[in-house]
Amino acid sequence: MTKTLPTSPQFDVRSETAPPDALVMGFSEFGLAGLTAAEYIVDQLDLEETGHISASGLPAITPFTNGKPRHHTRIFGGREDFAVLIGELFVPLGASGPFAGAIADWLSSNDVAEVTSLSGVPLAHGPDAHISYYIATEDYREARLADVEITPMGQGFLEGINAELVQSAIDTDRRAGVITTPVHPRTPDAEAAIRLLEAFDAIYDVSLDTGPLEAFAADVEAHFQELAEQMERAPDPSVGVDRMYM
Repeated sequence: MTKTLPTSPQFDVRSETAPPDALVMGFSEFGLAGLTAAEYIVDQLDLEETGHISASGLPAITPFTNGKPRHHTRIFGGREDFAVLIGELFVPLGASGPFAGAIADWLSSNDVAEVTSLSGVPLAHGPDAHISYYIATEDYREARLADVEITPMGQGFLEGINAELVQSAIDTDRRAGVITTPVHPRTPDAEAAIRLLEAFDAIYDVSLDTGPLEAFAADVEAHFQELAEQMERAPDPSVGVDRMYM
């Protein structure tokens, strides 16, 4: 029997400290490249957990490591230039509006001026397409991409969380950018995560060392593989057809 989502999932953002001027995000999506990249940023920069997002009305997960549970969607801070949001909960298309709305409200209440999403897209692609692309509002392009060699995504449309957050920024003062790269959808794609990290580093100039990423990815591969399998098991009405980019 196919399960259906409730009409109105609820999300609550709780944070111990006010975030800085920018938020960088990585979510549980196909290929898990954005999530892997965000995890790696937190690990490399030794950021501390400062908040989390709770969810009701969705199938629950509680991740754990070495027997210690944690929130599925966490906010990390400790820097003056950006905070990082890691979302391990798979959010179906039908719940992306309320989820993004909760994030947008939190950003507005804290006067956060910028949001960057690191996100893989499961496109059929050859080696020549192993680069990063951007979809960004005009003010984000002017502030962050003027001197950065990242290719604009040619044509298509966003869906889900990224679509909601970018759409909400188009007619406001908040800058919004999605940094994306093609991924292999059925396994954690460490190479795609490296491309996203290189693009992130070019934008925010934090001098990340991506060398240890393969070892880092190996440490979390089993956990992220479970997330990938969970996404594959998700009911078709919840997942929808992948039409994020064309």
